[in-house]
Amino acid sequence: WITITTFYLKYRPQKIADLDLEQVRIRLSEILSVSDQNMPHAFLFSGPKGLGKTSAARILAKAINCEHKKKGNIEPCNKCDICLGITNGSNLDLIEIDAASNRGIDEIRDLREKIKLSPISARFKVYIIDEAHMLTTEAFNALLKTLEEPPSHAIFILCTTEIGKLPATIVSRLQKFNFSRAKGEDLEKVIFKI
Repeated sequence: WITITTFYLKYRPQKIADLDLEQVRIRLSEILSVSDQNMPHAFLFSGPKGLGKTSAARILAKAINCEHKKKGNIEPCNKCDICLGITNGSNLDLIEIDAASNRGIDEIRDLREKIKLSPISARFKVYIIDEAHMLTTEAFNALLKTLEEPPSHAIFILCTTEIGKLPATIVSRLQKFNFSRAKGEDLEKVIFKI
């Protein structure tokens, strides 16, 4: 019996320190070191495909919801029920929306209705909207109202490969992170780590 290992799954980062892009790692560390009251409610992760935007969004979801997070520590433990649930995709307080196939106003209206409900087990309900640039104009308008007046238990992370297609009104309400292509020395570090 031969076991086939998918390297991108095996080496997918699981904590902030594992993120390969230094500027993203530093900014997330700074944000996570503040109190929950000063936590931004909406983030924008933009950049080319394959740079870890969605992985970073899941790590952020774990870091803000980890049951064993101690003051002064920003890393998720990756052992508590919430961390494990987010890692394996079974946590009900992490909602991932693929905007490429759920791009209309009806999906955003549904999100606006459900966002009023408190988290089930985590401190924050985290909404990851992948390929956010695919949302329709009407959907963006509906999302804007939610971003302007979010419930205190909700955090949004929009991931996109085409930031230019997002309305300026949406972008202005998000904490922006630019995921840039790796340089030669960055790739060298990753290969050495593997």
